Parts: sequence; structure tokens; C-alpha cells
Amino acid sequence: MGTPLGRRACLLMLVAAALVSTPAWSSAWGSPATFGPVFEEQPLGLLFPEESTEEKVTLACRARASPPATYRWKMNGTDMKLEPGSRQQLVGGNLVIMNPSKAQDAGVYQCLASNPVGTVVSREAVLRFGFLQEFSKEERDPVKTHEGWGVMLPCNPPAHYPGLSYRWLLNEFPNFIPTDGRHFVSQTTGNLYIARTNASDLGNYSCLATSHMDFSTKSVFSKFAQLNLAAEGQDTRLFAPSIKARFPAETYALVGQQVTLECFAFGNPVPRIKWRKVDGSLSPQWATAEPTLQIPSVGFEDEGTYECEAENAKGRDTVQGRIIVQAQPEWLRVISDREADIGSDLHWACAAAGKPRPAVRWLRNGEPLTSQARVEVLAGDLRFSKLSLEDSGMYQCVAENKHGTIYASAELAVQALAPDFRLNPVRRLIPAARGGEVVIPCQPRAAPKAVVLWSKGTEILVNSSRVTVTPDGTLIIRNISRSDEGKYTCFAENFMGKANSTGTLSVRDATKITLAPSSADINLGDNLTLQCHASHDPTMDLTFVWTLDDFPIDSDKPGGHYQRASMKETVGDLTILNAQLRHGGKYTCTAQTVVDSASKEATVLVRGPPGAPGGVVVRDISDTSVQLSWSRGFDNHSPIAKYTLQARTLPSGKWKQVRTNPANIEGNAETAQVLGLTPWMDYEFRVLASNILGTGEPSGPSSKIQTKEAAPSVAPSGLSGGGGAPGELTVTWTPMSREYQHGGGFGYLVSFRRQGSTSWQTARVPGADAQYFVYSNDSVRPYTPFEVKIRSYNRRGEGPESLVAVVYSAEEEPRVAPPKVWAKGVSSSEMNVSWEPVQQDMNGILLGYEIRYWKAGAKAAAAERVRTAGLDTSALVTGLHASTKYHVTVRAYNRAGTGPASPSANATTMKPPPRRPPGNISWTFSSSSLSIKWDPVVPLGNESAVTGYKMLYQNDLHPTPTLHLTSKNWIEITVPEDIGHALVQIRTTGPGGDGVPAEVHIVRNGGTSMMVENSAVCPAPHPDTALTHSVAALVLLCYLQL
Repeated sequence: MGTPLGRRACLLMLVAAALVSTPAWSSAWGSPATFGPVFEEQPLGLLFPEESTEEKVTLACRARASPPATYRWKMNGTDMKLEPGSRQQLVGGNLVIMNPSKAQDAGVYQCLASNPVGTVVSREAVLRFGFLQEFSKEERDPVKTHEGWGVMLPCNPPAHYPGLSYRWLLNEFPNFIPTDGRHFVSQTTGNLYIARTNASDLGNYSCLATSHMDFSTKSVFSKFAQLNLAAEGQDTRLFAPSIKARFPAETYALVGQQVTLECFAFGNPVPRIKWRKVDGSLSPQWATAEPTLQIPSVGFEDEGTYECEAENAKGRDTVQGRIIVQAQPEWLRVISDREADIGSDLHWACAAAGKPRPAVRWLRNGEPLTSQARVEVLAGDLRFSKLSLEDSGMYQCVAENKHGTIYASAELAVQALAPDFRLNPVRRLIPAARGGEVVIPCQPRAAPKAVVLWSKGTEILVNSSRVTVTPDGTLIIRNISRSDEGKYTCFAENFMGKANSTGTLSVRDATKITLAPSSADINLGDNLTLQCHASHDPTMDLTFVWTLDDFPIDSDKPGGHYQRASMKETVGDLTILNAQLRHGGKYTCTAQTVVDSASKEATVLVRGPPGAPGGVVVRDISDTSVQLSWSRGFDNHSPIAKYTLQARTLPSGKWKQVRTNPANIEGNAETAQVLGLTPWMDYEFRVLASNILGTGEPSGPSSKIQTKEAAPSVAPSGLSGGGGAPGELTVTWTPMSREYQHGGGFGYLVSFRRQGSTSWQTARVPGADAQYFVYSNDSVRPYTPFEVKIRSYNRRGEGPESLVAVVYSAEEEPRVAPPKVWAKGVSSSEMNVSWEPVQQDMNGILLGYEIRYWKAGAKAAAAERVRTAGLDTSALVTGLHASTKYHVTVRAYNRAGTGPASPSANATTMKPPPRRPPGNISWTFSSSSLSIKWDPVVPLGNESAVTGYKMLYQNDLHPTPTLHLTSKNWIEITVPEDIGHALVQIRTTGPGGDGVPAEVHIVRNGGTSMMVENSAVCPAPHPDTALTHSVAALVLLCYLQL
């Protein structure tokens, strides 16, 4: 049998031999690191078009491992034979399939990566094959319906995978059917729906189906189907909505997917679509009037019943269906790499969420793991007892439901090591404070865990009142004295071997607080200094640490509320600047060295305005009042003196203080009545508390409430009117805003009577937005005064009446024409027109006269028109052509239009003025005058006579020009002696108007007279408009040109 010593030696040799052959042993002793495969790239599912020209499919797989991993693949759970030269090849870790086909290659693939540590399995990748066949070649039957009815044209798409998108053509490509409220193309069936047909829908229709695959798109067209419409008769019938495109009663969706519900109805008028969530509120971002409801990324909160309502003037139709949200597995807790001692126990746990709830199973080195000796597998829990070296390897937790499978991988390395202090020796020098406590860890690396003994010198230490060796090997010495100084050794041993490590304990003076901080009571915004002084062993550094309610304070933060008051080593005073309520609490000053510390505490009380009240509740709601109650907030160490109540109207009103009962709410109150509210308004309320130090933050807003309805209390404003068509009385007013409506079913009551009459007529105008009423009756004479008044109403009654206003019925055009008209040409571009006035008639108020004029030989319908702005009886008509005969008529007009034309008159415009400007201009300066002369202008036969000249003069001292007239070809004007230069413009004048100007720049040269003809003559506007332009701008232009 052998001796016990011999058996132990034999056992150690066997264990050592086993360890040398394991990766865990090699890594423990610092050999090149080994680790199991970790996936860096895993295969992804792929949709391959059957008609693709691609010659291969690649499923990627790459793992990080040491030594490097080798790879193999499974298809549908069976190992694949990947031989060189075959259609399926292994390239690195990737699986390459040449000339893929659906019959041979469609399926589920997994990659397995292995090295000496173990094996891991990749996620599943599904290879699918997509296709889209052609539409049937058979001709499609015509579709017939009545004009105004709804119609559905079926698409009947060909066999395909995966789903398709659809569009419809009308007659020819690319005339696609628009997606408007009248047309709808279902992306579920491809069918085309037309809610109400009309003549524009006649034609031939073709369905376009498109398949979108990973790297390919294909479209096919159906044969055309003809849509024929039978006339419905004189009046197209109206009919209530009937939903034809319905979403299913149950729609299943995965979290994160886009969900689309379709709903479209026939009807006349075209129905309006509305969506709602029956068992909850529909998110505003999805609220739509479209035939589709789209939720881009569905979540569990979107699960529920949805309703589509189609409505028009003839009725409504609804359909309901439920969205059921499920989810692929998702990890809540995963496993991670573990190192464990031989002979120890291990518990691994993983957990996954999903809907349906995922089932969990385990793999070891790619093979299923079940309960066996020392191994317990229970759903997401894996337990080992008394680990052995063969338990090392790669483990995977697998969670799966019908929507998918996920894998979590980790490596288990079982270790067997003799004690070793090289990585974590006992500290060589261990300082400790006299009277204090020292803790000396002993943490060698060992597997299994080592047995630990401590000695001081040659004396083995045992537990006593001052000395404790904890189960994990830590040495604790309390109430230290100088006699405890010396060398301390930790001995560690397991069946693999033994080791020891030694450190020296040095005893120092204890740290003490010599001046402790004092408690204080301050107000918000005050400054405070807390004192803290300490003594310590002079051989060590002393630092101060402050905490507030056990949280460290950062006194070095720029712009913060805390500062260190002194930089002396033994002084740790702390200053609080601009104290806030949050700065109240327990302050602890800790003076510490590397061996010990000492602490003292003080309490700081910061008084301030009250905190926000809580729990605002609204009850006893009436039309103008509510009862509010609330709970007290913190008084922040100063009694609450009073409360203030505020309200705001929704959706965007500002907070305003409200009247209350009692008017002054004392600090011990927790309820009050709010008065003076507006009926039928949405309100939120909040409460503010005040004390001697100020008003605090407001409470959170109450829940939204609506006051009860009441009859309107004010009359509409802005009562006016007038205008309209003949036989009409139009009354207008300013619509009343929500705050004055006081209830639903709101509208207006308009009362009116002819002035002088005794009986009133009243009309009801529903709708708060209404702002006018038109009374139409052939008996209403033009421009007749009516007395009108208005009041509002709602479901609770009628409001007060407005003051009576006088409104005139619609005017009609004047019935009388001016009896006589005179016209005379006064220049080449102007004529003067005058007429006898007409008398005011009962059709309306005359606003003025309209002059119509046209060239002789032209039609009166092409006449130009000019209106006077008042009741003048003459006007100057400008912009005419020279030497031209015009016909002229005059009509009176009012707001309703123009009256009959007067007898026509004729006028001929003058010949145009000469088109040549005055030439050969010369000038002479004397001390106080300027003499200018020029050659006279002789008109041609087709030009009007010259009766004189106009000169526009401007000098550098007076920028405002002056106009001078002369009948001669020279002029002399008085000028200042100090004039330097001037700008002169000269033109002819006569019966045809003003001619083309000539401009010269005149300079006085040192008092010496000059006679220089200006060679630059500026072009000027048409003579009849030139003088109306800005002279300053004209002068500047010519000055620059000169």
C-alpha cells in the first residue's frame, strides 16, 4: 500500500503531469497566453435572387483565438463535408457556395470555431432564395361600374418571395395613379381602390409589382384591364362609406419592426379616414387622415386595439383590429469568462427576455450540456461542484423562441497552483498609528485556496483580544503600541506547495482633531466658515477631507460654493459661499495620514423660502370656481406664512394669480376655493408657498380640468357689414374666442329690421368661427339702412345682445350718366376732360367718375380707364400719343360698379415738342450775375411751335434747383459772387409740352469769364414726364458723365 508520504508524493506527480498538459496551467505560469475562440464576425442571413448573375454566396465567420481557431460548418444541424474542389468550400473561416441553387443550398447554417481550449457555435444564418414570376399572359376582363360609385381593380400578383411593392399605370408608362384621397393602392394585396369614380378614371389599368431583394430589384407588369363607367344620370347619387380595404383582426409584429395598417372606403363624397387606439391614446406623431397607419418602430406600449373610421356627409363605417407585439430573445444577463480553483464550486447564470418567453439551454464545446454528476443544468442556471481540470472549456448559454436564437459565450479555466506571492506580496513597510488599528492582507495566488498562518519573528500568532487572523488570511492588530513593532510573516500552503512573505510594522503618533467645527444656523445666500485644525506625526503628510452627509466635497471646483479657507498643513477650515438649501446637513471634517485618521462632525442649518407644495388636487368643479387642496412642502426651517394660487388656460396660457376664498390663504391651510374662472375652459393650477425669507418654487401643475358650461356673458363685438350682391344684406362681426364661448354648441343669433320698421327678423348662425351672415331677398332695395344686433348662444342658453348698429344693404350700380362731357387736348400727351355731375341716387354712395378713352378707329371695348378719387367734375388725362384723336366717355361709379356711359366727346392731342435740345450754349459770369444764351430751336413741320424756354438752375451752395422761364433765347439771373460751379438744364416749351433738355456744367474760373460749349448732352426722359423725376438724381447722373 505504501506510506502516506509516498502516496502524497505520487499524487502530486500525477497532478503536476496533468497540469502541464492543460492551457490553464500554462497561462498560470506565464507561458504564452491561451484563450478559447471568440467570434469577431458571424454569418448573416441572406436572400439570394434565383435569377441573379452572381456565381457564389459567402457566409462569413471569423474568430479570435490562441492558438488560432479551426472552422467547420453545419447545415440544418448536420456537419458539412467541405472538400477541395467541391461546390461548397471553406475559405479561411468563411463558407463559399458556388453556383447556389434553392434545391441544394436553401437552409440554416452555423459556423463552429475550435482550438485546444474548446469550441463555440455561431448564431444561425438562413439562406433563402427570392423570386418573382411573370403575370399571366391572359387578357384581363373589363371592369364596369356606374360613375360616382366606388370600384376595386384586382392585381392578382404572380408567385413571388418575399413580399412586393405595388403601383398602377393608367393607359401608358409612366402615368402612375396618384396616391390621393380618392385612389388607394394596397401594399398588402396590390389591389387598386377608387373611392368615387368620375369621367377622368376611364381608361386601361396595369398593375406594376416590384420585388426588392438584398442586391437585386425586379418589376413586372400585368396585362391592361379596361375600366368602363356607366353614366349615373343628372345627379350622381350620394352614399355612405363602406370600408373595402381592411386590416386583419390580428396583426403580429416584432419589437422594432414597422407596422402598417390599411383602411380605405368607397363613398360619395369621398370619405375622410380617422384612426384611433381603442384602449389607449394614439401617439400624435402617428395621427393621420391617410388610408395607412404606420408605426415605424413598434414597441410593447403600442399593443392594443386600433380602429379606422371612414366618414362622409351620408354616414360612417368602422373596422377594428388588434396589434400583438412580440419580441426576439434579448439578453438580460450574460455569462463571462471565469477562472476557478480546482475542487471549488461554480455557479453561472444567464437570463433573456422575449415574447414568447425564451427557453434556455447550454452547450459545452459546441455540444448540448445536461445535468450529470457534479453538473446541474436548470434553465438559465449552470452549477458545478468540486471542479476538475476536465471541466475547462468553452461554454455557451443559448436562448431561443420562435422568433430567433441568441448565444452568449464564455471560457472556464480550472486552475491548480502552488501558493505564489510574486504578484501580491505582503507590504514591506507597514506604518500604523499608536492606539489605532492596522490591517495586513495576505493574498497569495493559489489554487486551491491556501491555508494561512502568521508569525511575529519566530512567534506564531493566534487570535486574541488584540490580534485577529480572518478566514481569508488577513491579520488585524488593534490598540497598537510601540511593542508591536517588528517583522510579520505570512505562511501559505496547499497540496501543491507552500510559500511565505514578510513585512515590517512601524508605529507612528496618532492623528487628532485639535479644533473641531461648530454647528451653525444661517439663511439662504449667507457665507459660513467651518473650522477644523489637527495634529499628526511629523514624519507623514496630513490631508483634510470634508463630506456633506457622507458625500465628498470638492473644494477645488471653479466657481463652486466651497473653498478651503487656509493652505496651512494643520488647518483645514472650509468656507461655504452663497449657501443654498442643499448645503444644509451633517458636515464631517476628516484629518488623515497614510496610517490613520480622525474626524469631527457639525450640523449646518440653512433657512430659506419654502419648498414646492405637493399633491395639488382639483375637486368641486363648477362653471366659475373650483376647490383646490394640496400637501405642505418643506418649510426649510422657517414657518410658512401664506400660499398663493395660480392658474393657466390651455394649451399655451401663462400662469396668473387667481382670486381665492379666503382672499388671504394662511400658512397652515391646505385647501382654498378658486374664484372668477371662465366657464368651459381647460385649466391647470399650481400652488406657491411663502415665508419671511421669500416665495419658494411652485408645485407641479395639477391635472387638467375643464370648468362646467354656462350661457355666454358678453355680446359679440365688431358688428358691421354692407356690400354683397344686389338684394342682399351682409352683416359681419368679430368671432368670439374660446374664453367667451362658455360652452359647446356655440353660434350666433343675428337680428335685423329695415330702419323705421317695428318687427325684428332673427337668423341662427351656428359655429364659433362664423363671422358673417347674408340675408338675401328680392324685396331688399339697394343701399337701404337696416338696424342690426347680435347675441351668441350655446347649449346652456343665450348671451346678452349687442348695441344696435346701422348696416346698409348692397349697393347697385348708378343708374344715371353725366349728361354732358367736354374734352380738349392740352399738350402732345395730355387732354383735359370735364363733365356735368350726376345727382346722388338711391342705389348707393357715389365714389367718383370713371373716364374711358380710346383712339379714333379703335373699338370702345379696348378703352383705357382712369378713375377719380372724389366727385371732381374734371380731370387731366396723361400718357397719350401726340397728334392723335381720342373718343371720351364718363361714367359715375360706386362700390357696386360703374353706371351707364355719358355721350362721347372727342379731343385731339397737340403735335409733339421739338426733339432737338437747345444747342451752342454759352455763358458769361459777372460779379453778381450769370448770363446764358443759346441758339433758338426751330420746330419741324410735324412738331409744335416753341413759345419759350425753361431753365433749371442749381449751384454748389444751394442744392435745391430753381426754375426760370423766358420767351427769348437768352436769360440773365442773379448769382452769389462766391459761386464756384453750377448745373444748368435748358429745354423748349410750347403747346405740345416740354422738349428734350440740354445740360451743361458751368465753372467760374478765377473770376475770368468763360464761353465753352458743353459737348456732353445728357439724354432726358419723355418731355411730359421729365420734370416729375427727382432733379437731384438727374444732376448727379450728368455730373458723373461730365
